[in-house]
Amino acid sequence: MSNTIGISIPESLKGDDIIPTKTRQFNRPYRQHGLVNENETNKCPDCGSTSFTVDSARAEVICDRCGLVLDESLIDNGPEWRAFDHEQQNKRARTGAPSTFAISDKGLSTTIGSRNVDSKGRSIPERNRAQLYRIREWNKRIRVSSAAERNLAIALSEMDRLSSRLGIPRSVREDSAYIYRNAAKRNIIRGRSIDGVVAASVYTACRVCGIPRTLDEVSEASNISKKRIGKNYRFLAKELGIKLKPTSPTDYISRFASKLNLSGEVQAKAIEIINQFIGSGLSSGKGPSSIAAAALYIASILSGDRRTQSEIAQISGVTEVTIRNRYKELSEQLDSVI
Repeated sequence: MSNTIGISIPESLKGDDIIPTKTRQFNRPYRQHGLVNENETNKCPDCGSTSFTVDSARAEVICDRCGLVLDESLIDNGPEWRAFDHEQQNKRARTGAPSTFAISDKGLSTTIGSRNVDSKGRSIPERNRAQLYRIREWNKRIRVSSAAERNLAIALSEMDRLSSRLGIPRSVREDSAYIYRNAAKRNIIRGRSIDGVVAASVYTACRVCGIPRTLDEVSEASNISKKRIGKNYRFLAKELGIKLKPTSPTDYISRFASKLNLSGEVQAKAIEIINQFIGSGLSSGKGPSSIAAAALYIASILSGDRRTQSEIAQISGVTEVTIRNRYKELSEQLDSVI
């Protein structure tokens, strides 16, 4: 017996007034909420429109102009619950924080809180608190069970402190932790101090991510000499095969100018001066921070928002003598009389 059901379409619905539903697969990274950006390069294959709507109820992507279904059966990766405040979100979420290299156990282990309350917020009786205390102690010991894990926990804790003092973003902290983990995994940090390798890892991550931090700043924040940090940095770069480009003076302009309260016009003028100086080929062998400081000094004078050499030297970590030397070289090259 056949289970097919025949459906007859009335003659009144067979005219040109009814447009049949069209479906076509269209490979496109749609976002499953709101309107898709109209500035995207992909277009509707029928009418060429770039305006699309994601119908979350039907799990379809529809062209706003002709109604073509560009994609269907979309998968909703969001939660099946709703939360209207932070407290509800914490209660209804069934997952923890994402894994991170900046924590020794990558944030995947369970931590027993220090509060003497149960999951419902009720106070734990006095007779059970001693047992709970022993469970907490064993939980801490299990998380750091070997000498290697203990050293890694100490190193990442010091790395987090150093990163906070330098004010670097979270992504750079992850990269510095990844560099240190690679070095520890290859067993190439044996015989070297944890603090020195941590400082070198942070400095290397800053160089890789294009976050300008000088050796002087890292040395001051970590209380380790520049010589030790530079030695460990060169060692890590060689052993881990990290290829780094020379730091450009323009990377320091925005940070120095922000600390000096200089306008965007001064920054643009300083970058223009640096580009002309680099194009002349006279910048080789000179510190990028000193070139940036001298360029800011010249730009501040030309723009009428002058800063003294001592102010710039204090912010950039470059001596006034060095700024004057770079200033003379830049002035001669640019043929500027200031």
